[in-house]
Amino acid sequence: MNARNYNMMQIAAPRKDNTRISGVAGFLFTVFLIISTLGTVWMAVSGYSAGAVIAFSLVTILIGIYLLLAVKIADQWEKAVVLRLGKYRGLRGPGIFWLVPVVDTVADWIDHRVMVSPFSAEKTLTKDTVPVDVDAVLFWVVWDAEKAALEVENYRAAITWASQTALREVIGSLDLADILIGRAKMDAELQRIIDQRTTPWGISVQSVEIRDIVIPQELEDAMSRQAQAERERQARVILGESERQIAESFADASIAYQNNPVALHLRAMNMLFEGLKEKGAMVIVPSSAVDTMNLGGLSGMISLADQQGVKVE
Repeated sequence: MNARNYNMMQIAAPRKDNTRISGVAGFLFTVFLIISTLGTVWMAVSGYSAGAVIAFSLVTILIGIYLLLAVKIADQWEKAVVLRLGKYRGLRGPGIFWLVPVVDTVADWIDHRVMVSPFSAEKTLTKDTVPVDVDAVLFWVVWDAEKAALEVENYRAAITWASQTALREVIGSLDLADILIGRAKMDAELQRIIDQRTTPWGISVQSVEIRDIVIPQELEDAMSRQAQAERERQARVILGESERQIAESFADASIAYQNNPVALHLRAMNMLFEGLKEKGAMVIVPSSAVDTMNLGGLSGMISLADQQGVKVE
């Protein structure tokens, strides 16, 4: 079920279930009917006149019908809006209360619990003309039942449509990038706008939460490629910076060895020793580096390798 269908269910939500009310009223009517029957039989047996018996029966039946029509029950979280001859009479409940049949009517049952209403904006253009689908959830509560019943025709429908129009306004004022990374800001702005519209109706918005933001598949693929290219560019920049730092380090080291041949000789011998010790085998190509090490040429290298127990090719 999508958000739009759920919204329609919220708007067309059935009114209060009167099954329990009818049960209580029916029970009272049955009790008075039994009392009327037993009283009529007793009065007939006791020798009362037929007129008195009929009058007693009519009175008890009328009382039972009155109870059947007059008794109402409001749940703990409810308020009943009562009209008398079309004029606002007051709020009743929670618990059992009485109405004057025909004269009094219950115009609406107001629920004072926190309500949850999902709403959405489909194919709405952002500030940079990108169509997006946004789903959100609204948490609201009726704090003034009188205003909710008298100031707006259907407060459930009104708050749903007010939420959708506010969402479209906010989307149209932001770029796509701001929407994707600024959900908290959108939530706060939506709460402010919706609460400003619903306060005159006796309704307070507690919070608004963006559930999902859907963008076109082509744009999503393009953004994915852009992000991948950006990561590749950053990797190449980091690699180049590392190479530059390494080159600077070698340049600094060359300055230290430039006027100190003994240090260079010791460094070369240390590199050779570490290579023979860790690798276990090493291939050495005769070059000027061997002469620089002053190890007596290739024969000296082989002798050193024999002492280390390493095969030199």
